[in-house]
Amino acid sequence: MDSIFQHFRKEEQQFIEQVSGWMNEVEDRYTPKLTDFLDPRERFIVKSVLGSNEIQMESRGLFPDAERQRVLLYPSYYEPTEEDFNITVFELKYPVKFVTLRHPDILGSLMSVGLDRSKFGDIRIDGERIQFAVADEVSLYLKTNFVSAAKVKVQLIEVDDVAEMITATEEWHEESHTVSSMRLDTVMSSVYNISRQKAAALIHGGKVKVNWTVQEQPSFELHESDMISSRGFGRIKVLMIEGRTKKDKVRLQIGRLEQRK
Repeated sequence: MDSIFQHFRKEEQQFIEQVSGWMNEVEDRYTPKLTDFLDPRERFIVKSVLGSNEIQMESRGLFPDAERQRVLLYPSYYEPTEEDFNITVFELKYPVKFVTLRHPDILGSLMSVGLDRSKFGDIRIDGERIQFAVADEVSLYLKTNFVSAAKVKVQLIEVDDVAEMITATEEWHEESHTVSSMRLDTVMSSVYNISRQKAAALIHGGKVKVNWTVQEQPSFELHESDMISSRGFGRIKVLMIEGRTKKDKVRLQIGRLEQRK
């Protein structure tokens, strides 16, 4: 386990231990283990911990190109099916003439019914249409208890046809940047074209996530493949650290997420 820990940050060790526990469960019982919804970083950790182990892994989020997906760990004899992932997609019916609902409105309202974030997958919005994925085991509870969002009444309608599910409307553009260090505030300052003071204020204000987790330390050291999202500024990803310039600056390749028009 120590050899795995050295490749990841200290704050990820607890999740690594949890993954190890899942693996032991599959090995001991010789049956599949289904996780809650995991973000891409968590799925990368699962894959890394598995390594060359005989336990297999597959993931699904039901939506095409889903960001948040449930992972099935299973013995080599087992053949997974779509039904193994136990995911329901709901479409939200609400008075579209009177209110505009945004992603934070939906997520906040979902969390307010007392369920953990890990029970929800992607939230997709296309104009007035809103859909989200949930774990089957909470779908009935949600239909009963999720009755309002942003102070308007809502109704949940199950979406069975994959062709009716909202597809992702995002694309990544690559950029080159030169920064003095890999500190979070320094990279944000360069990529978002804001001052380091403004970047630090966003970070201290809890408005910045690294790998889907709020990060409140401006001095946090970024690595390759880290995903950064800042409220109001969008998402970026550290694609590659290309080395240093003659003046000892760091050359970066950054991916920036853009919404398609």
